[in-house]
Amino acid sequence: MLLGNAQKTLIVDAKGSAEFTTIQGAISAAAQGDVILIKNGVYSEKLYIEKPGITLRGENRDNTIIQSSIARDAWRCMFKDDWGVATINIAANDINLQNLTVTNTYGFENHADTLITCHTDTGIVQKKIGSLGHQMALRTINSTRLAAINCHFRSRGGDTVSPWEVYEGQWFFKDCIMEGGVDFYCPRGWAWAENCTFIAHGGTAAIWHDGSANPDAKTVLKDCTFKGYDGFLLGRYHKDASFYLINCAFANNMRDSAIYRVPTNNNVRWGHRVFYFNCKRDAGNYAWFRNNISSAEVAAITPEWLFGNSWKINFN
Repeated sequence: MLLGNAQKTLIVDAKGSAEFTTIQGAISAAAQGDVILIKNGVYSEKLYIEKPGITLRGENRDNTIIQSSIARDAWRCMFKDDWGVATINIAANDINLQNLTVTNTYGFENHADTLITCHTDTGIVQKKIGSLGHQMALRTINSTRLAAINCHFRSRGGDTVSPWEVYEGQWFFKDCIMEGGVDFYCPRGWAWAENCTFIAHGGTAAIWHDGSANPDAKTVLKDCTFKGYDGFLLGRYHKDASFYLINCAFANNMRDSAIYRVPTNNNVRWGHRVFYFNCKRDAGNYAWFRNNISSAEVAAITPEWLFGNSWKINFN
């Protein structure tokens, strides 16, 4: 899948056999419509993408690895915003990621909480950085129309995949693996995940959604598989949200606990909107994910329906 018409292909090889040895170097040289082909290897880089219409395509998902170690809570001691808090930081529209493993290694390398000196507006304080705190592999800022195909996003902490744009955000994930802690898949706006595997390492929910800017915003998970630690919880929200789970498979060790609303002072205006169709658990279905899609009054659940025909790409 490509977003736009490709202009040229830039090749990256960490071993030095191509024009570029770093992915960021190729991004800096790329123009809209270009494809950056990344050869197998481990690229210990934090990436910043600020140009629209660029494709990052790995040679092989399991062997094309982009990694960095960042604790968001520590980052925010030094900087006032999230720009740079993830392994891949995106501030551009129409970005396409293919055949990549993207890892925030902080939690895998640090299994205990640590104290750091944090400079704040009120002075210098000691701040605890949790080993399972916010650890983003992917973070978007002021961008939309991101497509990720056959990618593996990894962290041990929360907010692994954070496409955040509540007003215009449109996100498409297919054939991906996502893993992490609490709310490790947490899109804002309109999100589609198809044939994806979600692996919970810890925390009080695997998935989360923020659709508070528009009553039409939704997160759709179709043909997806959920697994994790014993007693993992499926999902939660604390702002207006709308979940659609279609033909999903739940591990036997998932807790008998529905997607729930966190106690909050936020004004949740549109009620509890969580819909299921044909979801299964081998050891027996829980009553809370019985079919209730008819109450959503939806004719056909497709990416075109979700995005309102506003995103002109091939979703197959």
